[in-house]
Amino acid sequence: MTQDNKFSLHWSQWVCPGPRRKFSADEMARAGQQPWPKAIDGYVMSNVVVLLAINYVEMSRHWAVLICLSVLAANYAVLAVARHLWRAPTRLNLNLSTLVLALVTIGLELLFKFWPPLQLEQKALLVTSAAMLGGMVMVALAWWFLIILRVQQIEARLRELDEQARSVQLARRLATAQIQPHFLFNTLASVQHWVDTQDARAGSTLRAFTAYLRATLPMFEREALSLDEELQIVRNYLLVMQARLGSRLSWTIDADPALAQLQLPPGLLLTLVENAIGHGIEPSLRGGSIVVRAQQACDLLRLEVQDDGVGLSCTADSAPAASPPGTGGVGLSNARARLAQLHGAAARLSLLAQTPGCLACVEIPKAKEHA
Repeated sequence: MTQDNKFSLHWSQWVCPGPRRKFSADEMARAGQQPWPKAIDGYVMSNVVVLLAINYVEMSRHWAVLICLSVLAANYAVLAVARHLWRAPTRLNLNLSTLVLALVTIGLELLFKFWPPLQLEQKALLVTSAAMLGGMVMVALAWWFLIILRVQQIEARLRELDEQARSVQLARRLATAQIQPHFLFNTLASVQHWVDTQDARAGSTLRAFTAYLRATLPMFEREALSLDEELQIVRNYLLVMQARLGSRLSWTIDADPALAQLQLPPGLLLTLVENAIGHGIEPSLRGGSIVVRAQQACDLLRLEVQDDGVGLSCTADSAPAASPPGTGGVGLSNARARLAQLHGAAARLSLLAQTPGCLACVEIPKAKEHA
């Protein structure tokens, strides 16, 4: 684009001026839901009332009340049009509104000139016409700047939302690329050793490990996983870890079948189980057990991952620091944020110290459940 073309006006601006950008219904739903700033109504109307009060003594007593009511009604109509332009900021609406304003102004001038009850003398007519013309120009410019501001606001919000979506997508891809490297390397080393020694555990572990990778690698590309899909990933992970840890690890999964389609952030339960093994079971010489539960309790859907390992090394408030190495984008702090995004701010993820071990608990109000 040359410097001359960069600042040239599109031909349509001479015929139908205003912003060329037209937002779709989906874009308005995403980025155009900001409420009309009611302070504008109060500011404009209060200034009009003050001006009317100042000039009231100069008005004819016969027409004073009618003039005041007419001016207030006109300002209310102008603000109503402004609110409409705020909700639907298109140049068609802007130009139609300006055209109606111009026609009303011309109609009033004709009334003041030809209709006997309102007919004004030449000097008064000129003053009134100039005032109405000036008012029309000011209102049209106000609408113009309002709609330009509104379009820029929505465009900025759309860019912000797109950037957030790209950041989330990048975080998911990074999470996919950083799935517990120690877990991957140690599992492959164990399988290689069992193959070399013709240990029967090699085949079953490799099958579980393959199923785990097949389900885990693409899961962060999705917005949500069902509880049933998430539990299948957790089962494969626990099968692999049980093969590696042997008798040091035992586990059970107790899930209400009615919750099978409960939508969760991808990797939520997997993160909690990895956390329990990495910080509870593996550091313990005796090992331990893990229980995964998914139950309905009163008005809550409750997911739990409980272990009887060494327990928390920090408080629940600083729990995100206890995320196992390699979980990165699916760490506890990120899991909390994505849980809130999917189910609202009322959904909670907490870690509770127990003796022995730790209880990780996810609570989702039934009203927020998207199953």
